Amino acid sequence: MGSILEAPTIHRNLPTVLLAGGVGGALMARALSRCLTPDDLTVVVNVADDDRIYGVHVAADLDTVVYTLAGVEGPHGWGIAGDTFVVMDQLSDLGLETGFRLGDRDLATCLRRTALLDSGATLSAATAGLCEFLGVRVTVLPASNDPVRTKIHTAGGERLDFQEYFVARGHRDEVIEVDFAGADRAQPSSGVLDAIRAAGLVVIAPSNPPLSIWPILAVPGIREAVAIKDLVVAVSPLFSGKALKGPADRVMASLGLPPGNGGVLAAYDGLLSHLVVDQGDVDDESLSEPGLTVIAADTRLGDVEAAERFGSWVCALAEAS
Repeated sequence: MGSILEAPTIHRNLPTVLLAGGVGGALMARALSRCLTPDDLTVVVNVADDDRIYGVHVAADLDTVVYTLAGVEGPHGWGIAGDTFVVMDQLSDLGLETGFRLGDRDLATCLRRTALLDSGATLSAATAGLCEFLGVRVTVLPASNDPVRTKIHTAGGERLDFQEYFVARGHRDEVIEVDFAGADRAQPSSGVLDAIRAAGLVVIAPSNPPLSIWPILAVPGIREAVAIKDLVVAVSPLFSGKALKGPADRVMASLGLPPGNGGVLAAYDGLLSHLVVDQGDVDDESLSEPGLTVIAADTRLGDVEAAERFGSWVCALAEAS
């Protein structure tokens, strides 16, 4: 295994694609955005968590990525910092279940998106409008403009919508299978495949592999485009075999993937040139595989300056190849 080295902070003329979902994906997008010019970074985001809630189209992963790139994300990594919840409180007073809480400004984002979609606009166009409004110059693309929805099969025999599993039930259920409804009929959104083909570097964010990245790869053409790239770097979401937040380690185990970072490697079988693991996992000998470079680093991305250094170092892998 190698070790992380200091690297320059700005990398130019390095077209990079990041596959992202959830808070881990948003933090990795922010890290790379500090190290690349806006023209050189495309973030392809999971849309299989999207849902219609309170009558509006909620795009949780897209909004988390855009809000984080704009520097307005809430303290837990999602929503908008300092948001109020007047509408949610009123809906609750009216007797509506409001376990999925949208702040007032966040709700305004969803209302605007819903109006655009209902008028015939694409999810890509709605996302581009939000980026422009918030001053985000990085290209953020939904994996598809077509509906793709994650369905969770539980040990109790239920098939749950993602937000019911993740938010309403607190991702406590044992997951024995996931499927991505609509993925077989979906098309990558405009620009996704072109960005991957042109990329000198493809990064898979430290997102939940089965729940955040598999839905992206399930859209026809995306996995195939990634598989032929020479430099594909995945950042593990695990620390000593556990996720800092969320159920990634539990979901991978219940789906039959190997424990720890071996499960991350198996989740991306055949795609990776590099796997970056946390420095605490440097002695994981199960990660030896022909053609794979495993590198240990401090992969905690919550601190902006540390994340920027990490992102710069990831970019340097491509420049040295």
